[in-house]
Amino acid sequence: MAAIEKQAMQAFASQQQLTGLSEASLRAVMQRRAGYSVARGRRFLAFQRRIDRELLQHRVITHNPYTAWFSQGRQSRQQLRNFIVQFSVFSNQFLLAQLHKMINADSLEGMRASKEILANEIGVVFNDPQSRAPGEGGEAEGGDPKLLATQGSIDGGRFYFRAAHFEWLMGIAGKLGLVFSELGRRRHGTSATLGYCDALIQLYGSADYATSQAASYAVENWAAAGFWDELVAGLKGYNRRTGADLPLAFFAWHGRLEAQHAQHTQEELEQLYCGMELDEGRFIRIGNRMLDGVALFWDGLNQQRLARTETGSPVALSRS
Repeated sequence: MAAIEKQAMQAFASQQQLTGLSEASLRAVMQRRAGYSVARGRRFLAFQRRIDRELLQHRVITHNPYTAWFSQGRQSRQQLRNFIVQFSVFSNQFLLAQLHKMINADSLEGMRASKEILANEIGVVFNDPQSRAPGEGGEAEGGDPKLLATQGSIDGGRFYFRAAHFEWLMGIAGKLGLVFSELGRRRHGTSATLGYCDALIQLYGSADYATSQAASYAVENWAAAGFWDELVAGLKGYNRRTGADLPLAFFAWHGRLEAQHAQHTQEELEQLYCGMELDEGRFIRIGNRMLDGVALFWDGLNQQRLARTETGSPVALSRS
């Protein structure tokens, strides 16, 4: 029956010039749910083409010089230490942005979705009643498979201190001689890192729902564009080249999770578009502002590593 329904939706999409809409939206149009119509679906597809041209071609998505370099696995120990420190600041400050997003949700459903992310970040493992399979590749990546599930819900999940993402990051940091007091706090962030963290709170965590959703869409599409895979490749290369055994679970797990988020993110945008009168130009402008903040973070790391290359010694960017 599912296959027949899918064929019917594909035929409907072709006939009504709605090819490109998600199955969830096509079903809603066919069922004539409030806000969904053939005309609105076509308008959305035109908007999506604008997004593809004017937002998703942002340089931090299409070409990130730092992650491209990082993927080659040629980092020095000090360059890797710099990276982990700045990433730990971002990782901790993201909790504040996610908390703001949860508090500012426009519905109970939205609050729960944000709470899922926040609770998982601090150590609640996803619980999937349909599958008890451990996290794929966990042991090979230096992690505990039972803590690395990427599907299910925090509802019914178990909390573990060591499942907190920051503690996974500390596993790498410890191998590089970094200690807890050197990680995560604002005082350790460069001006570029803190600029990005502040943009997350202001835009991603905004009390204005349309602003928050535009920033969230931009962040999710950046996260799903492959930079996690570049980081994993670079860490694997570093391990091979130096004989180190840095655990990869933090980065590999995020790569798998974001790959699953892409379709959900698209469905959320279509739902947003059909549920409110969206200012298309403003959505794209805010999305680009958020991606500018993301680029600021990576540009800061790139400046750090180039400064070290040119001088032969570590150079810290200004901190605020």
